[in-house]
Amino acid sequence: MALLQTPRLTLREMDRDDVAAILSVFADDYAQRFYPEMITEAAAVEWIERNRDRYQSDGFGLWAIIDKASGALIGDCGPTWQDAGGTRVLEIGYHIAPQWRGRGYALEAARAAMAFGFANTDEPLIGSIVATDNTSSASVARRLHRDVRTYVNSRGLDRFLFFTRREQLKRP
Repeated sequence: MALLQTPRLTLREMDRDDVAAILSVFADDYAQRFYPEMITEAAAVEWIERNRDRYQSDGFGLWAIIDKASGALIGDCGPTWQDAGGTRVLEIGYHIAPQWRGRGYALEAARAAMAFGFANTDEPLIGSIVATDNTSSASVARRLHRDVRTYVNSRGLDRFLFFTRREQLKRP
């Protein structure tokens, strides 16, 4: 079932049939730097099941990104609750398969997911958490959000929190 539509994309809930496609999103060396655990079918099943649990508990989670032209699952994107240095944040996450990167799909999906987050929650702030050396994700987050701050996560790693406040949406 399609949850969100953009000009080029459909975002829908993930299901067990998406395991191979989800693994392909994290299959290259660049993605493996940030998600080294995503190398087995069991890891992909757990990823999908965790998001299916979020759909039930929160009403949202990471959704499969489908390219309308080809019908291919090209990544995932959506809002999830995350800890950002001791603060609970509604985060827009996004991951795009290697062969689909560089075409603006992450930003297109993330904009739709952020609009969904503001429309369906009362959250005053929505963010995106990015490893400080993840230049690709940081590039998307800079175009998606209005502000940024740094923090240290629970594992002692430096992170960016790019964010947009609800009241900033009304300003250019």
